[in-house]
Amino acid sequence: MLNAYIPPKVFPLLNLLSLAFPFLMIANLLLCVFWIFSWRTRAFVFLLISTLFLTPVRRWINYSEPKSEKADFKVLTFNNKFDDYGKEKVENYINSFDADFIFLQESGYSVAQKSTFSKTKYFFHGHLVSFYSKYELLEKGSIPFLEHGDAIYADVMINGKILRFINVYLKPFRLHKSMVKPTENLDENTEKAKSLVRKFFPVFAAHQTQVEVLKNFIEKSPYPVILAGDFNSVPNSYEYYTISGVLKDCFLESGKGFGTSFHDYKIPIRIDYVFSSENLKSTYYQVDRSQKLSDHYPVFAEFSFKN
Repeated sequence: MLNAYIPPKVFPLLNLLSLAFPFLMIANLLLCVFWIFSWRTRAFVFLLISTLFLTPVRRWINYSEPKSEKADFKVLTFNNKFDDYGKEKVENYINSFDADFIFLQESGYSVAQKSTFSKTKYFFHGHLVSFYSKYELLEKGSIPFLEHGDAIYADVMINGKILRFINVYLKPFRLHKSMVKPTENLDENTEKAKSLVRKFFPVFAAHQTQVEVLKNFIEKSPYPVILAGDFNSVPNSYEYYTISGVLKDCFLESGKGFGTSFHDYKIPIRIDYVFSSENLKSTYYQVDRSQKLSDHYPVFAEFSFKN
């Protein structure tokens, strides 16, 4: 939780520890169970400590009551990894969902001169992200990042109300499985760990700059905001706390089950998000694990306007 107050450029190790949060919680749970069955009073100490982490845990796994409101619009955000898993499969899947708004990261459509998807004829491309809409784009543009990454925005009128949609892809770590896979050689594993730290810290610093640019842009928006994309950052990170300080995490409002969205390394990682302004209500949120069309799972969300 200190990540909310101490930025990575000051103390990057805190952001690194946020990656281990699920494992720390599992270890704490196992210790609680062990001490309970041992009839030790220290079990209550661990249980008390656990209550401090209820909200952080909900950012990874959540339960919310079904919402009765009818959705005014629905969105899909998906890092489709340049359609490496099959362009036709990805396009058929996205078309079948019939979203009003589509946010793609690592989209591979930046040079397309017409909409790739049949029901969203309005679109805008950045370098690495694409945004599609069933509604006319009133205004659109790029949000300048100082480091590698991409962010675009578009203003759209729905039912007489203008919303600002922001699609973001924060700087990636450029990891591959061999870099994180342990070996039987202790010295080699130590060197791998040092190499990962050398890669992580500069990216954390770049993310700090990027999310601060985003936060400033959001705060100046004349309209309610829907922000979605691939943050390359887990919950409990500085990046997450910065954005959740100005927008709400829709998974906390309407999500059920696990929010993890990246599956390539077989460990629970949530790095894809949908955030919104307070005057919008998230009525449905789902991470679709039914198909593997990328190393990310698609994320769906539905919204209604608050009266």
